[in-house]
Amino acid sequence: MKTVKIIGVPEHFNLPWHLAIEEGAFEERGINLEWTEVPEGTGRMCELLNKGETDLAIILTEGIIKSITEGNKVKIIQEYIASPLLWGIHVDANSTYTALDELENTTAAISRFGSGSHLMAYVQAKKMGWDTEKLKFNVVNNLDGAVEGLATGNADYFMWERFTTKPLVDSGIFRHIGNCPTPWPCFVLVGTDMFLSENKNLITHILEVINTYTTEFKQIPRIDSTLSNRYHQKLKDIQEWLEITEWSQKQLPNNTLIKVQETLQDLSLIDNTISTSDILM
Repeated sequence: MKTVKIIGVPEHFNLPWHLAIEEGAFEERGINLEWTEVPEGTGRMCELLNKGETDLAIILTEGIIKSITEGNKVKIIQEYIASPLLWGIHVDANSTYTALDELENTTAAISRFGSGSHLMAYVQAKKMGWDTEKLKFNVVNNLDGAVEGLATGNADYFMWERFTTKPLVDSGIFRHIGNCPTPWPCFVLVGTDMFLSENKNLITHILEVINTYTTEFKQIPRIDSTLSNRYHQKLKDIQEWLEITEWSQKQLPNNTLIKVQETLQDLSLIDNTISTSDILM
């Protein structure tokens, strides 16, 4: 039995992996897939990949591409979620802010520098016509930190996956004031260069398993109820999320890689673009 370490956020996107693990689909291939949740998100996952503390990760497209251009020895194995991520923009429920344009020159809570919450704040600012050089940030590590940061006034707004934060809106902790969808497919499966070079056959088996699960995922009976119960979300919210979410079984297209890099460079978040062959497995 070969042990493989994989990390991802504790969100509903990753249920296919958990189902495959729980049902022994990887064990049947001689793989002990060890899943670890990383609530801090992409910035932290990039660190773990860079240190060789995990073999694989399900990670935000823009965050890992930025990290690879900065020297992280990682390759994208495959696109995982083909649809955009819907980033909700939130303020504290007691905040005086009621519209997106009021957030110009305020402080964004982010999980880490290099995380999705950090990078998408630039995308949103550019969309609003703000001066991105004037963006201010407060690192809060995770969702709990964001709740505290907004409540204490250490930050003014927080961007996070819309449906993951919806329970906080429903319970009167956050107020939702807008959305910012990513302009590209949101999640990819990646692996460290060392792991990929030594385990080509293993990767084939892992892809065969997870691609089978993601292909059939939406057809699982009462999958909406399963998701609602496991992730403590309202059934109607999960149903809405399922309608706009598509899993992928293909490699990330070259034109998407170019678009992400050009966007990051335009926002001064990376210095140089690199060849797609240096990013894809």
